[in-house]
Amino acid sequence: MKRRFRAAPSVAAVEARDMHAVEALLAEDVVFTSPVVHKPYQGRAITAAILRGVLRVFEDFRYVKEIGEADGADHALVFATRVGDRELTGCDFLHVNEAGLIDEFTVMVRPLSGARALAEAMGAQFERIAREAASA
Repeated sequence: MKRRFRAAPSVAAVEARDMHAVEALLAEDVVFTSPVVHKPYQGRAITAAILRGVLRVFEDFRYVKEIGEADGADHALVFATRVGDRELTGCDFLHVNEAGLIDEFTVMVRPLSGARALAEAMGAQFERIAREAASA
């Protein structure tokens, strides 16, 4: 079975802040690797809760480039955003399973000052993120 993943639905869902659509793209066993936390998170509930937190702290978020083949398993979505007064550039590296669902989601950001601002803003969100994941 060939993988079919078109980034357009995920890009549209994120840019529209439609977390129901984003969550539907995640495999149950998705592994999320944060740019500011050492240990990866596993599972749809915690990944979706983290992504909701990210959408609360990112301002003026937009994808600016997509890299990958439609039938491939690996995709890179380059984005630009702001956290407070810090401009960030980042990339979502996605791997999709045979069913076309995202089973690996790795985020990288730059510059260091932006990563620090992101870490601080997400740290302030983490109690809420943990509650959301537990109630899912």
